Amino acid sequence: MDLAKLHQIRALAVSRGAPFLESLATELAMSNRDACQRLADMFRMPCFDSTELGAFTPDFSAWPLPTAQQHRALLMSEPGSGRRLAIITDPFDTHLLNQLERTAGAAIESALTTNEDIHAYLHMQESSLKAIDQVDSSPADHTESQAPVETLSLASLAQATSPAVRLVSSTLYDALRASASDVHLECTPSGITVKYRIDGVLDTITQVNGTPLAEQVVSRIKVLANLDIAERRVPQDGSFQVQAQGRTIDLRVSIMPSIHGEDAVIRILDKQSIIEAHGKLSLDALGFDQLAIDTLRELARAAYGMLLVTGPTGSGKTTTLYAALTETHSGQEKIITIEDPVEYQLPGVLQIPVNEKKGLSFARGLRSILRHDPDKIMVGEIRDRETAEIAVQSALTGHLVLTTVHANNVFDVFGRFTHMGLDPYALASALNGIWAQRLIRINCPSCGLPHHPAQAELDRFHIDSEQARSYRFVQGSGCSECRGTGFRGRRAISEVLLLDDELRELIVQNAPMRLIKESARKRGFSTLQSCALELVKAGQTTLEEVRRVTLSI
Repeated sequence: MDLAKLHQIRALAVSRGAPFLESLATELAMSNRDACQRLADMFRMPCFDSTELGAFTPDFSAWPLPTAQQHRALLMSEPGSGRRLAIITDPFDTHLLNQLERTAGAAIESALTTNEDIHAYLHMQESSLKAIDQVDSSPADHTESQAPVETLSLASLAQATSPAVRLVSSTLYDALRASASDVHLECTPSGITVKYRIDGVLDTITQVNGTPLAEQVVSRIKVLANLDIAERRVPQDGSFQVQAQGRTIDLRVSIMPSIHGEDAVIRILDKQSIIEAHGKLSLDALGFDQLAIDTLRELARAAYGMLLVTGPTGSGKTTTLYAALTETHSGQEKIITIEDPVEYQLPGVLQIPVNEKKGLSFARGLRSILRHDPDKIMVGEIRDRETAEIAVQSALTGHLVLTTVHANNVFDVFGRFTHMGLDPYALASALNGIWAQRLIRINCPSCGLPHHPAQAELDRFHIDSEQARSYRFVQGSGCSECRGTGFRGRRAISEVLLLDDELRELIVQNAPMRLIKESARKRGFSTLQSCALELVKAGQTTLEEVRRVTLSI
């Protein structure tokens, strides 16, 4: 069955009402072979088990194994016939089907399988690829000038003899499989606690007893990051790389002394995950609404001026700037970036990594960039007055500057730059727009159920009973798919402030923030909270999650 026919059947199902859809959902939730076959017959598509999947060849070059594991879907071809197949577990996920078709570059057939069958097939493929990695790896692949790259695989975990080495390797391996952004190793009086930050929230994974083992684990991390294992009194920072899931992943390490020993935090910088998940790095792949994307594209195409992106650590600021640069890069302009560290490699773009130990700071690098005839400049982060002043002057002298700064929202940016001592007139003249963003967790589609929030929660967001009728309140009950959290995945929300003459005059006059906000609202300014509430209205997230991400005291 092709995708067009599948969309027609889905539209028919919707037109027949909720009871019909609920019966289909019940069938889909039954993860056995008979239920899968009944659902496949209903949609007139084939149904395969893990053994039958072995007759086809997976296209991991177009749809990589990590992406297949994340979405529980496969892009496959039949040897000899050239037949292309999309193997899925949920025929109602039209977004995923469209994504598979775009990746394939042509119309494809779709087939159904169970969660257990696709999991078994992917596990078998992963084990095969890991075994090939072990055979293909050789000392000749590395030069003496390069730092060694730790290989994370099922085979390497089995070969580890030291408990500390095995614990560190298995922790990183599981964190990558869980799509964690950070790994926290916290020393306690009795041992060490392992936590993962998944979808922006810390989740305790395990508690390992034994103080000597805890010390060995931290020492192992120090060795990997080339840090001083004898120094336990001051903080240390480092980095190393691991080879996992078919690619090299950068890890940044922070060691902090505590009353029970030393704590370690490992930030996972998976440069290619978004590119592999969506085929390419683009604004459409980041989940913003269309109006926000169109506005950001216009700001990124400006001939000169400054675009500021703000938000907390881990909110995707740099990724947004990368996507904007990728979409607007035509090869006719000189684009230079200075970053700490370089997170994505962009073809045709000169990317400079900051090296504070060697004296290459953001300010010094930015001064040198201006002598390199750039058209567009991306500064990873404005941290001090010197960098801010050079960036503003660059924007005033015919360059387009894209940069990030830490602030709570678009209006707090003005206070941040005023605190740095920048001239308000120069800042107002240079700024084209300010973009603020957050990442908000999305309800798990497997366990999301209708839910009515408490009246106090509705009052907190000024939602009266009449408005509440237009909301589709949904909350996840927790299942194996979402690790019991009720949420699976995140989506970006944003607010954007475009500067016009009136706003610039208010900024130059150091007008109260209340007047600046009133002027922005008259021009249709929409806040992060209002953007998040639209997701609540559509049943994609909860009021509790909106409060966690956007609400201040």
